[in-house]
Amino acid sequence: MKIPGFAAAAFLVLVAVQAAAADTPRLPPVTLVVPYAPGGPTDVIGRALATELATTLGRKVVVRNVGGAGSTIGAEQVSRAKPDGRTLLLANIGLATGVSLYPKLRYDPVADFQPIGLVAEVPMTLVARPDLPVDDLSAVLARAREGADQLSIGHAGIGSASHLCALMLMRATGRAFTSVPYQGTAPALRDVSAGHVDLLCDQTSHTLPHVRTRDVKVLGVSSARRLEALPQVPTLAEAGLSGFELTIWHGLFAPKGTPAETVGELGTALQAALESPRLKTVLNRVEARPAGPAQARPEALGTRLAAEIERWRPVIEKAGSYAR
Repeated sequence: MKIPGFAAAAFLVLVAVQAAAADTPRLPPVTLVVPYAPGGPTDVIGRALATELATTLGRKVVVRNVGGAGSTIGAEQVSRAKPDGRTLLLANIGLATGVSLYPKLRYDPVADFQPIGLVAEVPMTLVARPDLPVDDLSAVLARAREGADQLSIGHAGIGSASHLCALMLMRATGRAFTSVPYQGTAPALRDVSAGHVDLLCDQTSHTLPHVRTRDVKVLGVSSARRLEALPQVPTLAEAGLSGFELTIWHGLFAPKGTPAETVGELGTALQAALESPRLKTVLNRVEARPAGPAQARPEALGTRLAAEIERWRPVIEKAGSYAR
């Protein structure tokens, strides 16, 4: 039976497409290292970002959680990875503070990483175990100043965002809370909601769902203004800690030595991902503020990192014994 001309042409096109697909190598996946435990605030942002980067890069993006030591274990692994654009780090403020907190840090946060761009900024929320006999921050501060029973505060390890917030709280009260480190704030929040730890200062990307279900009490937010999601909750400055403001940034990094062309491709993919309505919806839901085009660039993130290192160095030195 003779094949009609149009059918024959279609058949030849199909064969050509299949042959081309067979000859086209499948692009290797990109690994996005999140240096904290699964389920934590940075992990929430990392997984949402990975979904969009997979679309904008045209290849699979796999999230790998490498928690511990305030994000320094995961950061070190990326600093030693091959600089080919296939291993990336979603770092937060811990990349800037580790150099002041860990005297034997085995990487340089500036010299060993290539910035790609800022991803988002996230405010913090101070939460308490549901059965803690306080209703607001002033009652917590009164208990801390009385010192009758030392309050415990969880965090994700030295240098993590939750640890820095704890340091600022201790400095504000002049009292040392009992520091309870975890490998990520996901297990810390579980212990707070179970009543084993008194307090946790964590990013809204993690705490908001638990505040909404009343698994924890919310005492204040660290931003300069109240959150749209929690309009009834005062800022920590309003609640009695004058001048208290802390917003956590998240940035995308590659190992130093990554070719400029690859950095450019990753930057373009990041910019496109941040314009995705789907990613914006996820970030807005947890009060995270996606970076704008001017911030999501290598130069802007590099400048931000250097400034944050200098900003936190004297704060950590002043904290003294609170830092550990």
